[in-house]
Amino acid sequence: MKISLNDRSLYYKGLMLLIRKDHEIHEKERNMMMHIGETLGFESGFCANAIEEIIDNKHITDSPPLFSEPRIAACFIRDGLRLSALDGQIYKAEIGWLESVAENNELGAEWDSELERRNLTNGTESLENGLEMKHFEWE
Repeated sequence: MKISLNDRSLYYKGLMLLIRKDHEIHEKERNMMMHIGETLGFESGFCANAIEEIIDNKHITDSPPLFSEPRIAACFIRDGLRLSALDGQIYKAEIGWLESVAENNELGAEWDSELERRNLTNGTESLENGLEMKHFEWE
């Protein structure tokens, strides 16, 4: 699937917003966000600065991203669920925010099945190997 620079930016920013929902950036989350940012084509210095500033940056709103295609949004939600489980617990605030992303991108029924699947697998698959965004091609 092809993805534009704008959608890649929304993807990264959205995942950054997600990891700040519990008001703490865990080391596993930090490492994974560096990996994700570089995979999406962003410079490592930019990613490191974004991670350091995301908790306290009051200028970044928590509005859910609106992607150009529902398929990108579905990938984002699956990756978001995987990332949320990385610290050992999926918080209500994370689930609520992912629900708002699903609603904003008109994915209601698909979201329900992804949440159910996530609860059944309990976050056991490898995050790096299972990232949906690895299947993207740049436009």
